Amino acid sequence: MIQYQGSVYRPPSEADSLILQATLGCSWNRCTFCGMYRDKKFRVRKLEELQKEIAWYDSQFGSPRKVFLADGDALMAKASYLEDLLLELKQTWPDLRRISCYASPQSLDVRTVDEMARLQELGLVQYYLGIESGDDQVLEDLDKGVDGEEMARVANKAHEAGVRLSTMILLGAGGRARSREHALASAKVVNAIQPRFVSTLVMTPVENTPLFEADARGEVEHLSPIELAAELRTFLDALDLRATVFRSNHASNYLALAGTLPKDQAALVAGLDQILAHPENAPFRPDWLRAL
Repeated sequence: MIQYQGSVYRPPSEADSLILQATLGCSWNRCTFCGMYRDKKFRVRKLEELQKEIAWYDSQFGSPRKVFLADGDALMAKASYLEDLLLELKQTWPDLRRISCYASPQSLDVRTVDEMARLQELGLVQYYLGIESGDDQVLEDLDKGVDGEEMARVANKAHEAGVRLSTMILLGAGGRARSREHALASAKVVNAIQPRFVSTLVMTPVENTPLFEADARGEVEHLSPIELAAELRTFLDALDLRATVFRSNHASNYLALAGTLPKDQAALVAGLDQILAHPENAPFRPDWLRAL
């Protein structure tokens, strides 16, 4: 059977995927806002363990439609290891629709374009990348380990390899003082990357993180729903994308919006203008329904 170790996380769009822990923890594990892997030391699991789990799942359930390689940074494993794992998956389940994983800027920097292209040929076709912000000051405060220019550079390596990117931006990460700079710089980086998907989450302090400790000291500014809507409006209006699916339906958001950009961009911005003009009628999600 599958022996999950510790808490297991996956993107919302991987809800019906088989989750395999190719790695444990996160190789970076320093982002001030993220508490998902604080209780784990990063390591790559033995291929033999995963082969047994794949065989067990196949005997019990047959072929899944999709596979997500956990934990937080499976792409940091050696390319030869990932190639062997992907070959095992493809040989066991030739009809797999998709294999995906999280990718950090650090792992994108380590992997070469040729390595990622080879892994893409074997089925690893999508990475989830937390951009969080394009503003260098905000990225430094979040301890992402890169600036906006470096984020775009490493992300475009994946594009060159033919990999789809699903990217995330953290609304509110710049506080009030840098809200506009955060929104505009984030749009600039997203424009440079041209991801297949972009979504927004609202920065939320969680236990066992530096952000949570700073919040307890009263050092974190929490933007109001209307301030977050204004930031989102600035971000969306500054986007210049060719074919990107946009979502703000993560549970942390106050507003659940969706569209394809640029087709729906004007309508989304106009809708936010209406909310900003008449906040009393805004369909904000109540706090008790919001979560990470």
